[in-house]
Amino acid sequence: MTLARSGDDRGSTIPLYIWLVGVLLFVAFLFFVLAKGAVARNGAQSAADAAALAAAQDVRDELTDGFLDDLESGNWEEWLDGNGFLGDGHDAAVDLAAANDASLTGLATGEVDGKPSFEARVETNYAVGESLVPGTENTRAKAQATAVIEPRCNVEVDIDPAKDVKFTCEGSGSWEIDPKDPGDVDLPKAKDLFAVHLAD
Repeated sequence: MTLARSGDDRGSTIPLYIWLVGVLLFVAFLFFVLAKGAVARNGAQSAADAAALAAAQDVRDELTDGFLDDLESGNWEEWLDGNGFLGDGHDAAVDLAAANDASLTGLATGEVDGKPSFEARVETNYAVGESLVPGTENTRAKAQATAVIEPRCNVEVDIDPAKDVKFTCEGSGSWEIDPKDPGDVDLPKAKDLFAVHLAD
């Protein structure tokens, strides 16, 4: 009788083991799908960050060029404040999104705390892929990011902008440029005049 009971016990536990293994496999596949989705979302966010920063950096270079061109005109203060840019950095954003295997779906200029901003929206060129969850084989990750151009310089008070070019920049010190002969000194670079960073 003892042997019979032992056989019955073994027979009743086999279906339980099969059920547990099935549950564990399903959970493992589900985690795999979630992991693939997380990877896609991270890739999309990296692409959005890169696209927004690329747009802001491209416009920063334009602002710097405008500042240097307008030294003699006396309008250089506008450029130092981050005003007057004409482009939106679209081509640069497209290139950086593509470099991260994504497509730019939108780029909007605006302001964050009074500073020029660039909001990029992207969609990955790849899908999450086939899984147990229906529809993921065609699902593409989307993300957005905003980059800001922050002026780093303050104009010296009580100066005539048409005659004097004096300003102090965080991180690079004070600058004094002869507007009639700006090539007489090393001119500030884009990173000296403006910081570019992602919005908080």
